[in-house]
Amino acid sequence: MKLRYSLCLLLPWTMAHAEPYHSRNDFGVMGLLQTPSARMAKAGEVAITANRVDPYSRYSFSLQPFDWLETSFRYTSISNRDYGPESLSGDQSYKDKAVDAKLRLLQESRWLPEVALGAQDIGGTGLFSSEYFVGNKRFGNFDLSLGVAWGYLGNRGDFDNPLGWIDDKYDTRPEATGTGDFSTSSYFRGSPSLFGGVLWQTPWDRLSVKLEYDGNDYKSEPQDNNQDQSSPINLGLVFKASDSVDLTAGWERGNTAMFGITLHTNFASRSAPAKTFDPPAEPLPAKAPDLHPDQVDWANVSRRLQNNAGYKVERIAQRDKEIVVYGEQTRYLYPPKAVGRAARILDNSVDDDIKYFTVVDKRYDLPITETSVPRETFREVVNNDRPLDDLRRGTESNWPLPHQEKVLYTQKPDPFSYGLGLGYKQNVGGPDGFLLYQFSADLNGEYRFTPDTWWSGSLSANLLNNFDKFKYDAPSNLPRVRTYLREYWTTSDVTMPTFQLNKVKRLDEDMYGMVYGGYLESMFAGVGGELLYRPLNERWAIGGDLNYVRQRDFEQDFGLRDYKVLTGHVTGYLKTDFQDVLAAVSVGRYLARDWGTTIDLSREFSNGVRFGGWVTLTTASKEEYGEGSFDKGIYVSIPFDEIMSSSTMRRANLAWAPLTRDGGARLGRSYSLYTLTDGRNVDMFDGSFSKITE
Repeated sequence: MKLRYSLCLLLPWTMAHAEPYHSRNDFGVMGLLQTPSARMAKAGEVAITANRVDPYSRYSFSLQPFDWLETSFRYTSISNRDYGPESLSGDQSYKDKAVDAKLRLLQESRWLPEVALGAQDIGGTGLFSSEYFVGNKRFGNFDLSLGVAWGYLGNRGDFDNPLGWIDDKYDTRPEATGTGDFSTSSYFRGSPSLFGGVLWQTPWDRLSVKLEYDGNDYKSEPQDNNQDQSSPINLGLVFKASDSVDLTAGWERGNTAMFGITLHTNFASRSAPAKTFDPPAEPLPAKAPDLHPDQVDWANVSRRLQNNAGYKVERIAQRDKEIVVYGEQTRYLYPPKAVGRAARILDNSVDDDIKYFTVVDKRYDLPITETSVPRETFREVVNNDRPLDDLRRGTESNWPLPHQEKVLYTQKPDPFSYGLGLGYKQNVGGPDGFLLYQFSADLNGEYRFTPDTWWSGSLSANLLNNFDKFKYDAPSNLPRVRTYLREYWTTSDVTMPTFQLNKVKRLDEDMYGMVYGGYLESMFAGVGGELLYRPLNERWAIGGDLNYVRQRDFEQDFGLRDYKVLTGHVTGYLKTDFQDVLAAVSVGRYLARDWGTTIDLSREFSNGVRFGGWVTLTTASKEEYGEGSFDKGIYVSIPFDEIMSSSTMRRANLAWAPLTRDGGARLGRSYSLYTLTDGRNVDMFDGSFSKITE
């Protein structure tokens, strides 16, 4: 009676508890242990997962660009298989690269389950390739999943493939080719198996329990590495150590322990750290100062605009009842925040006869956009007397055109600037070492001869590396434009990655041009030019670049090798209405003299975080290209503003490509007109407009 009474008390508490906490499986995707689920993280999620279940150690990097799409990129270390000959790889275990994707087909409703279609190892060697349909339905604190899988996740082969009724080719699944290609010829082939399980969220919100039926019997493992399975039932516990850390322990195959850790965060919804190291915004005066523009100490205003609003002032002028500041933003990522701080400073400086404050944003003397703020509306919004929407409607963004104006102040520029920082580069997944790395001291410098003409260069000195393991030269049937990576990384401890002269010009209202020459990147030197047409407040642009370059010596000093090439592309940019995806499509000639197309798709969130990926297809055949068949990869661009306690315009750009090959290789230029004119990004301005009062 006491036991029944206790269970009756526990049951209502359990059923009323928060919904189950969804976490990642052994492969780094949302799921149970070995099996995936239909659940998704929220858009903007980034996760790194590491786990061990003998003989496999898996390391995954997962991105959630949309609520309905999950992508994962994974390395699997097979501890009882060697990577290659001992002379090259030593005792390093075999490493497999893979790309996974999962697409939500149906969102859960009161009566219908969540349904997803997924594919595992679609862009790697195919050793663990699998396709599946899976559905999930929540019942209180329990989340049930049931699915059917072909390939690795369904190796038990519970029943004949129903697609065999359409064509008997679906009855047999081809063996993995190991080429890194998208092996569509094996999709949904072979005998599938059922899988499923349940996730229980315990009354303790930090702990959840996973129980699953595995669709794999481990009798057809890659590389003849079959494993004993005492039971198809797997059991695991997930402990939520913090909002960003999950710890997992389990018992799989009825005889093998599993341990894992997941680090995750959501860059779209997380709050950036308070900017405690920023100067406070100037408070608005109770009454405007009784100073005519001719009486203002504009040198003092210019210093405040740089120190507090981040504008390196070129000049300050007056147009009737409007004060105009021409300058280059150096600190604040979000344009409205910079404009709002500038408006506060100007409001503290001139009398009430001035009705508008205008900032003309420039970049290397390129006029990008002109933003005008109505003074009275700005005051009322800051003082909470009017809604923010009134200020947005009254704030104008226009083409920066020449005007008749009275120059009040001109600042002499400081032509030289430099910075010293810590550099890092790596090569992941090679046969001579899973992680080859280098830490370096990097010195960057810039000298502006005129506002639109400048020299830029960099020096890099090795501090720490394990390049002594770097022995592998990838085979290539194309000119070696990227596969001399080992030689460029190991020949010299002090290198000069860039040393170049640049000039930009605004050619028309929406047309920009740039020419450049010198040592443009670590492997190539030469000359080139670019044109860009980017209309203000439009979501599209088109441009082109043309470059004549020559390969640099491995020492990365002033020496050159014999290889020369004319390379360039025409690129169209379109910010689509579909989830604000930016599509950039380039057509042209690549460094290895192959012709082709690069498609780059990315999503930028309102805080500037960007998730993206690219695919390049060229005239280089699969045989010429080698392993991987074609160039592809993903990248994440995260503003340091999102992770630091001081405002900055700098970014952390992280790119991952499965292999370094010569086909589809593009020149790595330091500057592009599309980036230099990013102030014309109307979505970034609108998405962060609330920061105008900060």
